[in-house]
Amino acid sequence: MQRTQSPVLSRLARLNSTTVFLAALVLVLVGLFVPGAAGGVVLLALAAGLVWLMTVTWPVQSPTTRVLRLLMLTLLIAIALAKLL
Repeated sequence: MQRTQSPVLSRLARLNSTTVFLAALVLVLVGLFVPGAAGGVVLLALAAGLVWLMTVTWPVQSPTTRVLRLLMLTLLIAIALAKLL
C-alpha cells in the first residue's frame, strides 16, 4: 500500500462493484421514498460520502467526468434540501 493511499480506499477497492452500486441505489431509493426530513437526512449522508470520495479521486478524473459528478452531486443535494424544507 502506498503511503498516500487510505486504508478505507483499499477496502473500498476490494468490494464488489455490483454490491456497492446496489447499496447506493437502495440508499437513494430510501431517501426518496421516506417522507419528510428523514429522507433528506439519508440523501445528505449519501452526498457527504460522495463528496469525500470525489475529493480523493478528483486528481485522476477527466474534466468531463468531474463535470458529470458535480452535476449529479448538485442534483442529489438539491433533492435532499427540498425534502428537508
